[in-house]
Amino acid sequence: MGNFGLIINGDRVVTASSFDVINPATEELVAKCPLAEAAHLDQAIDAARSAFSLWSQVSNEERKAAVHKIGDLLEKHGGELAGMITEEQGKPLGGFAGLGAQYEIGGAAAWCHATAELELPVKIAQDDENHRIELHRKPLGVVGSITPWNWPLLIAIWHVMPAIRSGNTVVIKPSPYTPLSTLRFVELANQVLPAGVLNIVTGQDDLGPLMTGHAGIDKIVFTGSTVTGKKIMQSAAGNLKRLTLELGGNDAGIVLPDVDVEAVAPGIFASSFINSGQTCAALKRLYVHEDIYDDMCAALKNIADNATVGNGLDEGIDFGPVQNRPQLSIVEAMAKDAKEKGGRFLTGGISQEGPGYFFPLTLVADVKEGCRLVDEEPFGPILPIIKYSDLDEVISRANDNPSGLGGSIWSSDIEQANQLANRLECGTVWINSHAGIQPNVPFGGVKQSGFGVEFSTEGLEEYTSIQSVFIPKK
Repeated sequence: MGNFGLIINGDRVVTASSFDVINPATEELVAKCPLAEAAHLDQAIDAARSAFSLWSQVSNEERKAAVHKIGDLLEKHGGELAGMITEEQGKPLGGFAGLGAQYEIGGAAAWCHATAELELPVKIAQDDENHRIELHRKPLGVVGSITPWNWPLLIAIWHVMPAIRSGNTVVIKPSPYTPLSTLRFVELANQVLPAGVLNIVTGQDDLGPLMTGHAGIDKIVFTGSTVTGKKIMQSAAGNLKRLTLELGGNDAGIVLPDVDVEAVAPGIFASSFINSGQTCAALKRLYVHEDIYDDMCAALKNIADNATVGNGLDEGIDFGPVQNRPQLSIVEAMAKDAKEKGGRFLTGGISQEGPGYFFPLTLVADVKEGCRLVDEEPFGPILPIIKYSDLDEVISRANDNPSGLGGSIWSSDIEQANQLANRLECGTVWINSHAGIQPNVPFGGVKQSGFGVEFSTEGLEEYTSIQSVFIPKK
């Protein structure tokens, strides 16, 4: 793969040192990535601050057009970018239910075009004989974006596009595990944007705290773990940075006894194992009524037994590896704990021998709260299936968790499902589906899954402040 440099003020910057980016399917070197130092971060923030004075005054139509053009570039370079994602992240090009790297590219382009069409019109709070009072949305300044390794390009788009659409400038730091597709995206975007509007620094985890504590950054948008989100809150206090934190999820799905098991099992499976379970909003705790419990276990096992796991560049692969060795260790530890606590493994459970961070698709029955696999977010291809008998009790069990990102109710009775959905303590509830997100619907968590929302007009507003303007009539 080609050479890479930081992009600062529209220029490619070569660093003195680099770090390795490893293919998680082969453990082979994909590319050398530039290792930014504190001075590079300062330069990037200075460039963004300088560009803000001009970009914030650019017309609404010009910013809209720029975001559309970036979406067009992603589509034009989709094949190249999809290959990068597969090599650095591990997800297959196509993947199970078409939810692989090509899907990520398509989603990234679609989100660009949808975000371009969002508007923040002036609102009128009062208009009488004394005053006309207008409410204006104004950009905050420099946005610092810190992105994870599970959907590297798509989440970069989620952070960056609303920031620049609303008149901010950006410094982005991708995960050191998956920086390459984001570097290429920023390189392409700089063909459209004025110098300094979008800058990228790449490095190890020590670069993140330098960003979150930097006085030159006005807002941090972060997607990642709750532990890191709490550290960001502390670090950002110095200049009262605005924050959008999309943190960990341990989403519960509750299956009522009236479902057609064979009909709903594929949707449950796909939303649990999307990206090998490495998705914040994936279904991670499956509660199934005792009347259909055995049938659901059998149906999910049948799907898992017929799915393929391997190198995402190979034909016919449904699922790739866990993205990195530390995450694989977490999944292995949770599987071990589940076995010690009496979990019945329907499939999988033991890491694959040979190169790559492979863990098989794993279904664990007969576990309950008190087991790490139920209480914590595994972020890997392993799903606990939990039996319940009482509906009120299972709602309580689903809510008795510090996470509150998403949840789902599966039932043939939509009215009842809707009533139960309102009792779940989470930011998004799906009925007869899970993990589906759209650019026109706000998405965010409650409790320790973070705060603030992304997407739609509500998400765009998070990159702005309100200015009230009193205009006298007399």
